[in-house]
Amino acid sequence: MPTLSLPLSNLLRNKESFQKLVTHFNYLHTRSGTGSVNTSTPWIRRSRGTKYGLVSRRQGPLGQLTAGNMCTSSSDDKTSWLWSVYNETKRQTQDLIPVISNNFVNPDTIFANNQMSLQDVEIYGFDYDYTLAFYSSHLHTLIFNIARDILIEEHRYPEGLREYDYIPNFVIRGLHYDVQKALLMKIDAFHYIQLGTVYRGLNPVPEKEVIAMYEGSHVPLEIMSDFYGKSSHGHTMKQFMDIFSLPEMTLLSCVNDYFMKHNIDYEPVHLYKDVKEAIGDVHVRGIMYRAVEADIEKYICYAEQTHAVLQKLSKNGKKMFLITNSPLDFVDRGMNYIVGKDWQDLFDVVIVQADKPGFFNDRRKPFRRVTDKGVLLWDRIHRLEKGQIYKQGNLYEFLRLTGWRGSKVLYFGDHIYSDLADLTLKHGWRTGAIIPELRKEIKIMNTEEYVHTMTWLQALTGLLEQMQVHRDPASQMVIQQWINEREEMRLRTKDIFNVQFGSLFRTYHNPTYFSRRLSRFADIYMASLSCLLNYDLQHTFYPRRTPLQHESPIWPEQTSTGAMSIPFQSHRTTTGSD
Repeated sequence: MPTLSLPLSNLLRNKESFQKLVTHFNYLHTRSGTGSVNTSTPWIRRSRGTKYGLVSRRQGPLGQLTAGNMCTSSSDDKTSWLWSVYNETKRQTQDLIPVISNNFVNPDTIFANNQMSLQDVEIYGFDYDYTLAFYSSHLHTLIFNIARDILIEEHRYPEGLREYDYIPNFVIRGLHYDVQKALLMKIDAFHYIQLGTVYRGLNPVPEKEVIAMYEGSHVPLEIMSDFYGKSSHGHTMKQFMDIFSLPEMTLLSCVNDYFMKHNIDYEPVHLYKDVKEAIGDVHVRGIMYRAVEADIEKYICYAEQTHAVLQKLSKNGKKMFLITNSPLDFVDRGMNYIVGKDWQDLFDVVIVQADKPGFFNDRRKPFRRVTDKGVLLWDRIHRLEKGQIYKQGNLYEFLRLTGWRGSKVLYFGDHIYSDLADLTLKHGWRTGAIIPELRKEIKIMNTEEYVHTMTWLQALTGLLEQMQVHRDPASQMVIQQWINEREEMRLRTKDIFNVQFGSLFRTYHNPTYFSRRLSRFADIYMASLSCLLNYDLQHTFYPRRTPLQHESPIWPEQTSTGAMSIPFQSHRTTTGSD
């Protein structure tokens, strides 16, 4: 998966400014007798005459080779020298911020994990919830309140829980929940817990306690959730990948908080199962569906953009289908609002209550035709006809009846596991992930505060990497101050996205577990379907070749020009752009 654009990488666009910074490093090191700066930090080169050449990491820290020259200097001299390097590095970095600030990421960009051309796509498939239909935050409050009341009225939970309301922005998607320990946390792509993001109820758990419970911060594979993020077969972790899971995580946290505040002894496994059942009842019993249908304008947004995307595909002769787990009445009411009463005319196949992800794996369930009144018919299905509604079924029968196979099919969904994983791994369909949180995170990345903090954080990290070779007490005192400053900035870069859990896509530096699955199962990803309006249907999406750790660190051509604030007219042609 292409890494999120880090502001310092944009230094490469201004070679003159970059070389001034490097010259400054080498000048300071030469004057102090410590040699040139080592290039184990990706953005530092050393001088070779008048040219800038790469230095191999195999050479090791050059500071070690001549550190003896510093032994004759006093502690005050060495401390002063380190701070002079620090101050000049900071000044040079700040001078480059205006250059970086001109390269903001456009929130309406479609990002590619894998090369894909829309010219090859003949059939477009869609999930419904959070793909065609986007919901307002009122829906999360509704789900939370109904499930909370079910716990109280049907599971005999304390009346005091009514004091808790839904807390917007408390949790983010992609978190893991330790069912047995009742802990909510963020885990990175390497199965390490991001310390500082572990919560019991509504309160953070101290890092020392987390390390003691898990004997470190690594979560072994055998206790991680299964392929679909569920806790089963002895697994103790559940991963919440669905946007609908935000109120579920919040309710778990609130009930845990109540029990702890009132010193109530409880079994965490029972709590998890009861909350899961209560949330499920909100959907299964149709409570949520009826509420949304009764006040559609309150709960559904982005209607015009979704309609425009479907019209664009239809005018360009693309086939379209809908596969959703939602019931017909709910989908029909929503699509009437988004598109109009003739919405079914846009789709060649419509399948409701599909029971994904089982739909993609279970060959046993046949399709059933559904009338406009919701009556199930008993006749055998020999073909999937336009204008008809079908229920259940399975993908293997779908492929047999339609012949829609391989990379000519592009399917969009918001759930990385239930919507996309099986399609890309088993069936070779192209996949597009809809990540509504992406737009908010990119807007944060474009702020002055984030640009300043991240740029200096990157520069300071490089400085620490270079200067750590100075092991004398005076130098180590200075370096420890830099380490403390770096930790403060790392916390700031987390808090700017979400105070409790940070970014959906990153821990402090590694990709999150969510990012890892996104990069594996989605060819492209975007904030909403409306992003398709900015591209013609012959457009090819190219993933950015970001260097691996052992590859050349300076690749000016690799900056994400396609994601910067370039007018989108440059993405479009007059052919097929309706």
